[in-house]
Amino acid sequence: MYRIAIYGKGGIGKSTTISNLASAFVQKGLTVLQIGCDPKADSTIYHHNGRSIQSVLDILRSRADGKVRFEEIVHRAPSGVWCVEAGGPSPGTGCAGRGIVATFEALTSVRAFEIIQPDIVLFDVLGDVVCGGFAMPIRKGYADHVFIVTSGENMAIYAAGNIAQAIKNFKNRGYAKLSGIILNRRNVQNEVEKVQELAQACDSEIIYQLPRSSTVQQAEELQSTVVDAFPQSSMANEYMQLADALLTKVQASKTNRVIPIQTQDLGM
Repeated sequence: MYRIAIYGKGGIGKSTTISNLASAFVQKGLTVLQIGCDPKADSTIYHHNGRSIQSVLDILRSRADGKVRFEEIVHRAPSGVWCVEAGGPSPGTGCAGRGIVATFEALTSVRAFEIIQPDIVLFDVLGDVVCGGFAMPIRKGYADHVFIVTSGENMAIYAAGNIAQAIKNFKNRGYAKLSGIILNRRNVQNEVEKVQELAQACDSEIIYQLPRSSTVQQAEELQSTVVDAFPQSSMANEYMQLADALLTKVQASKTNRVIPIQTQDLGM
């Protein structure tokens, strides 16, 4: 099992990239679990024709006993991707990162990983904040690899640098490692050079460059991923190649571990 957390600034195209990656992996014959860790609970909407699935926190709030069933929190999309949304608290009422912790506890309680037996687990994590619960996927037992999605825009690079620093701070604790940067191009001036400088500063590398393409917007208008809506397009091929590049990177690493997710590891 490969456990991969993908971070990036809000609005950078991270969820779009992850959803297309998930569909690409499925087309390659792999079993994929995509876990949305954004309080907006919108990571997986393009796997469900634009429909939001109920978040784990929303379900838990409706239960006095705090118990959930597998089929309530895990949804298999028509594409074959297994989907979970952590959700978040009501605005202004608590730490959004707590939703991630509650989701891990719920998935453990319903034995989701044993039932699905995923080849790949993708955590879609908001990258503007990397403290508390948002750092949970980095921590031991949840993700072995972190990839950062960024463009050459200044705020995206700034957020990416913060994420890389958080990973560096965890370096000696046996947590996840920064395995590469995905450049989602916005065609800003000196974009490649700026992201290459970021990668060098982070002691990492750009593993793939996604071109800017109108096909992405066309697929989103259809409430779908590019890989599912336009499988023969050049952009779908880009996502398939990104999937290959990411797999090559994680398979070459010696840090891949099969570590059971334990609720006692959920302390913050």
